[in-house]
Amino acid sequence: MDKLKLIIKREFLAKVKNKSFIVMTILSPLLMVGLVMLIIFLNDKNSSDIKTIAYVDESGQLATVFENSKSIHYVDLTALGLEEAKKKTETTYFGLIYIPKNDSIQYLSEGIEFFSADSPSITLLNSIESKLENKIRNLKIAQLQIDVEKIKATETNVDIVTENFSGEKSSKIGSLLRMAAGGGFGYLIFMFIIIYGTSVMRSVIEEKTSRIIEVIISSVKPFQLMLGKILGNALAGILQFVIWMISAGFLMFIITSIFGVEATSSSTAMGQMNPEMVQQMQQASTSDLQIALQEIKNMPILTMFFSFIIYFLGGYLIYSSIYAAIGAAVDSETDTQQFMMPVMLPLIIAIYVGFSIIENPHGPIAVGFSIFPLTSPIVMLMRIPFGVPWWQIAISMALLLVTFLGIVWFAAKIYRVGILMYGKKPSYKELYKWLKY
Repeated sequence: MDKLKLIIKREFLAKVKNKSFIVMTILSPLLMVGLVMLIIFLNDKNSSDIKTIAYVDESGQLATVFENSKSIHYVDLTALGLEEAKKKTETTYFGLIYIPKNDSIQYLSEGIEFFSADSPSITLLNSIESKLENKIRNLKIAQLQIDVEKIKATETNVDIVTENFSGEKSSKIGSLLRMAAGGGFGYLIFMFIIIYGTSVMRSVIEEKTSRIIEVIISSVKPFQLMLGKILGNALAGILQFVIWMISAGFLMFIITSIFGVEATSSSTAMGQMNPEMVQQMQQASTSDLQIALQEIKNMPILTMFFSFIIYFLGGYLIYSSIYAAIGAAVDSETDTQQFMMPVMLPLIIAIYVGFSIIENPHGPIAVGFSIFPLTSPIVMLMRIPFGVPWWQIAISMALLLVTFLGIVWFAAKIYRVGILMYGKKPSYKELYKWLKY
């Protein structure tokens, strides 16, 4: 036991004192926060870019739809005619909408064109088309001598509130929160396994190629060495993740406190609105916040927390054991390629299945992959926010534990033979022989 502690301490300190570890621990939160701020800045810059679009309405019936908005300004060039308007638009405006003359409202939608030097975005075209469609529809209804206002009065929005038989209500906001929580936990485990599992493999390969492992094996058992490497790297990884989360959250708080541009601009924009509209928006935002808080309260927080710890450790220990065995079996990192795909395949399947089953978290595919040990650390965590029966979690954890013990046993047998094997590229057949030694 003392030797295992020494190995864990050695691996932990070797990882933590590594220059690349220190640099990435410091730089990663800065890069993450910087990337988020850059995306926010680019989106704000893109949304604040005002496009001026001219139009020529020869029909004389659709010009009223072209009202200025926050991002689009319209200019009427109907008096110039199409050709002159095209010349003026080419040097002055972003684009030109041409509506040809039609005597019949029935054919008013035909022949409408958009001229521009640059290709317009799909969002812009959809916005213009939607305005024109609604206007032409209303004109056709009016031609049939039907009251448009009465038809508008019949339009109704239905917002279904779901409720289980125990009386707990849920909403669309709750579904989004559950999707975000499940997806975040699953992706976090996936990234941790990939990053620190390969770190264990590289550590084993490095010690094997430098022949230092021959000296270490003379003092400790191969199983102790493998387990010490896995746990030491895991502790270093957990420390790095905790530092990332705390520092990124602190940086985001500082930046939003100092550069509260979004809040200032939104309050200025609200000040220019109708007071009744502002009040409605404030009531809607307050209502959404209350619903979100209630949904968070209704989520199985304790189950999610403890399950995350168990699946986090179980998933990492299973895959890092496999990575350690691969590192012991090969002489260089290039030789690991033939073994990596079978290891990566369950993780990739778990991610794709996890994100696809969010629409049906209690279906047979979701249940099957959340119980299967090689995919359960990711898929089950994506299901738990939606509510999972305790017996499914219990079966999944039991299978995860049994699989972990089995894989560690197999990995240790490969490890103890492979760490002293040199100059021969192992095949799957060769690995099978090592298991029988």
